[in-house]
Amino acid sequence: MVVISLGVSLVVVDATIVGVLLPRIVSDLDVTTAGAEWVTSVYALVFAALLIPFGRAGDLFGRRRMFVLGVVVFALASVGAALAGGVGALVAARAVQGVGASMILPATLSTVNAVFTGRDRAVAFGIWGSMISGMAALGPLIGGAVATGGGWRWAFGINLPLGAALIAGAYRLMPETRSPGAGSRSPLREIDWPGAALSALGLAALVCGLIEGQTYGWWTATRRFSAAGFDWPGTALSPVPVVIAIGIVLIAALVVVERARAAAGRPVMLDLELFRIPNFRHGNLASSLINVGELGLLFILPLFLLGVHGTNPLQISVAILPLAIGAFLTGGYAGKLANKRGAHRVVQIGMVLEVAAVLALGVTVSATTGGFGLAPWMLLYGLGLGLTSAQLTNVSLADVPPAQAGQASGTQSTARQVGAALGIALIGTVFATSLGHAMSDRLAGTSLSPDRQAAVTRQLRESAGTYGRDLHDSPGTAVEARAADASLAAATRNAALTTAAILAAGLALSLRLRPSTDRHREESKRQGG
Repeated sequence: MVVISLGVSLVVVDATIVGVLLPRIVSDLDVTTAGAEWVTSVYALVFAALLIPFGRAGDLFGRRRMFVLGVVVFALASVGAALAGGVGALVAARAVQGVGASMILPATLSTVNAVFTGRDRAVAFGIWGSMISGMAALGPLIGGAVATGGGWRWAFGINLPLGAALIAGAYRLMPETRSPGAGSRSPLREIDWPGAALSALGLAALVCGLIEGQTYGWWTATRRFSAAGFDWPGTALSPVPVVIAIGIVLIAALVVVERARAAAGRPVMLDLELFRIPNFRHGNLASSLINVGELGLLFILPLFLLGVHGTNPLQISVAILPLAIGAFLTGGYAGKLANKRGAHRVVQIGMVLEVAAVLALGVTVSATTGGFGLAPWMLLYGLGLGLTSAQLTNVSLADVPPAQAGQASGTQSTARQVGAALGIALIGTVFATSLGHAMSDRLAGTSLSPDRQAAVTRQLRESAGTYGRDLHDSPGTAVEARAADASLAAATRNAALTTAAILAAGLALSLRLRPSTDRHREESKRQGG
């Protein structure tokens, strides 16, 4: 569990650390806005696209082997990121990091699922889940410390010695597991190549559309798209709905292909029969909704604090620290509580705490709220998240046969990543739209000219609120600055209340979870699998 936890930490921290490092990266490498967006998003894009194929590959080739290979790829890509001399090299290195991460995460989850049984199982998932949720919040904290010190390259370079330690630990401490009978035939013949291609391309297109919707427009084009010599035709239609539609078509094709292959008795990348397991089906949907909430909050709260208070990266990160503390506090305890009350009850308790915390944040936030004002609600949210994240995975996978642990783990992790992308896209859109409307309303009653009102509103919206600090620091803009503070508070309120509604839907799904028997893992232990 020590090796697995460190592997999970490596993957999760690098998913959230770049947001805080980005200002220093932009300054050092002279990165454009579009380049900065790709530095942030390409990791999640590649990560989500390859989780299911590499989860299945771990089942066939060995999960420890896949974990070690993933760490090697991740560490070497991190060195490339640390040495990057331009934005192109950095984006490429981040993409390769995503490849390594997609090997590591399902290997850790399926190993926990295959190895631990009985009372140990709930505790193991408690540790795994607290690392997932807690390290997501610690990523900005670590990034803030590095950004304040001025050495963003060290955030990537440190992964090389960590990777070496993980590889040594994996060979020393992790058992090798794979699907029963996986070695009876050539693993290459067991791979569903059409399914792998369709799942990777379909998820890549879907996540790409969700990530870039705010940038290029959800329907009407708000910015010109140009990449690798290709220019999007000069029409009013944004490329985003086209990309999302392609993703949906490819995922639909995946379903058709997988059903046909299963009916013919051929290997499949994604066994659709898994979704007949009620806890697996409900758990994946709830997991997506939980990640909508967590990543949405981690996206908007730093923007609010920066726009209103002008805090530096480290101070912003410290404001989010209670979330990580809460997740770590309850993550380990969740296993003990699950053994007494049932893992499904722990999930439900955690969801109630999450909804209450985000609802309270949405009701109480104002233009004078700072990091200390957010801390109680973030702590409560973290306590709920620590309970929910660990045991939701436990419940979702408990009835999955060990032979399908890798692809089930990859599907579970994919649900998280799609939820994360959707959270940033959806909550970010609510935040930006509310910000524009609130600023326009507050400036309407002032003596500013209509042109000035429109210009300030547009700049505040397009900067995601950070223009508010420029208004505070510029002479003669006190009216605009006060309006910006009030507008940022209103936008944060609306985004938090939207998040609470989404989490409430997750709570409703969690009420449909039922106790699991752990039968498959006990049978696998008796058979030596």
